[in-house]
Amino acid sequence: MLTLTNLDISYGRIRAVRRVSMHVDAGEIVALIGANGAGKTTLLSAISGLLRPEAGQVVFDGKDVTRFAPEKIVRLGLSHVPERRLVFKPLSVADNLLLGSYTRHGKTPRSVLDQDLESVYAMFPVLRERARQPAGTLSGGEQQMLAIGRALMAGPKMLLLDEPGMGLAPTVCRDIFKRVLQLREERGLTVLLVEQNAKSALAVADRGYVLETGRVILQGQSSELLANRDVQRAYLGRDKSREE
Repeated sequence: MLTLTNLDISYGRIRAVRRVSMHVDAGEIVALIGANGAGKTTLLSAISGLLRPEAGQVVFDGKDVTRFAPEKIVRLGLSHVPERRLVFKPLSVADNLLLGSYTRHGKTPRSVLDQDLESVYAMFPVLRERARQPAGTLSGGEQQMLAIGRALMAGPKMLLLDEPGMGLAPTVCRDIFKRVLQLREERGLTVLLVEQNAKSALAVADRGYVLETGRVILQGQSSELLANRDVQRAYLGRDKSREE
């Protein structure tokens, strides 16, 4: 469903992503892990059209979207849940969710949009309870639910999730990752998940890529990466060789 080929992305003279190639098949959850500054958020921004790669190609659902505007990519079925949520804080929860469907207005019957809104409320009941509240008054976990719900209102085939567990309590973080699995199991959504908490990300993912200083240095099944001593040492906070 998504294929990246030899992507190079720079900020001025700083090369943030170097010759990155990867793929995500339909129905997969794929984790992209790495330390702060590895280029994870930059990569997602290039996929969703927020940044323009210097070189390489992004193909989504059979179409070359490397030069597409973000709204056109959303219309094709790719939704991006950004780092730090970025909800519209003065607006109500309900208005935030309706804004998520802006690319569908005039093309999708209102009855379908209403059904999608009900589906979001069913997945995240607290959003129904807070529907009239300004989004800025929600807790961090509730704002993350809102950001995911807003992305779902665009009717995506695939989600890009950038650090969904950032700043959340462990119990809230676990609940968010359960929802990620639920989206795949119940809706068949494909997910590319960026997460600094490698253990949590690999626990729900089918496969993973490890990004370091803008390059993919490892890839494989999640179970393989969880058992890899270099991954354990760098990202899981333990060295298996010392445990033996």
